Amino acid sequence: FVAEQLQTLTADVRIDAVKIGMLATAEIADAVGDFLRAFAGDVVVLDPVMVATSGDRLLAPDAAAAVARLVPLASIITPNLHEAADLLGVPVATDLAAVRSQAEALLASGAKRVLLKGGHLANAGDGTARAVDVLAESVGAGVELTELTAPRIATRNTHGTGCTLSSAIAALR
Repeated sequence: FVAEQLQTLTADVRIDAVKIGMLATAEIADAVGDFLRAFAGDVVVLDPVMVATSGDRLLAPDAAAAVARLVPLASIITPNLHEAADLLGVPVATDLAAVRSQAEALLASGAKRVLLKGGHLANAGDGTARAVDVLAESVGAGVELTELTAPRIATRNTHGTGCTLSSAIAALR
């Protein structure tokens, strides 16, 4: 069934990029995985919407495991701190050193690139109110980490910011 839908979709539309957000069930995530294994595109952005920034789980454990299986199929993943911890089975990062370490661990787990969104980290480790995201990429036999910093904006209007970011990455392909 998925193969037929894939054939129909790719016959009618040129797909330049794929952006994946919340996948409600393991069955849906597995179907997306089937699509990605057959997809010949270079740009696949996975925003693994699994755990809210509050720490509340958004998916059943089997669905979260199915989303984790998509990680090696993406060209970049954009987890928040809670999602990164969930993917790795470790506690949530509480300082910038742990964010860096988890970004590297996600690369080691099969991710091609990781943009670990650290905007909800209490501070950047030096007491300043900065948001720090960490981009991790494999370079040769090593790992290159790039810190993307900006002043923290005090607002309650943060719903959807991760989705917007991952969509922008896909659009800028």
